Amino acid sequence: MIRSVMMVCEGNICRSPLAAALLARAMPELEVSSAGTHALVGEPAHAAIAEIAQAHGIALDTHVATQLDPALTRNADLILTMTRAQRDWVQAAWPYTRGKVFRLCDEQGADVTDPYKRHRALFDLAFAQIRQGISQWTRTLAVQR
Repeated sequence: MIRSVMMVCEGNICRSPLAAALLARAMPELEVSSAGTHALVGEPAHAAIAEIAQAHGIALDTHVATQLDPALTRNADLILTMTRAQRDWVQAAWPYTRGKVFRLCDEQGADVTDPYKRHRALFDLAFAQIRQGISQWTRTLAVQR
């Protein structure tokens, strides 16, 4: 049974904190966290993603970027990455994660767009992609309960 989910992106300031907050809201019985493959350790959530989250009733004001490490990967029952490259990186770094690492939008066959240092429209696109991926995983995880 899946009890803990780790969301993973690159810097852990845009996509994965938002994805973690959305999943935690949808499935409060889960322990949901986030980290980055190359985290901007100690940084808060990016202002644009925090603003989008706030508009949807989600507060990211307490988020602090965290580096993904062996302990975090071992403690997670499920690891959801934003891209295929991140999934492959996690599995190469920690082979024991094979079988529990998936892309958030695998069902759609897509990576979540990285909006960092890009136009605001890409933050909105990333939000829509993340919301769709969370919706799919919520249904998948609910079936397993």
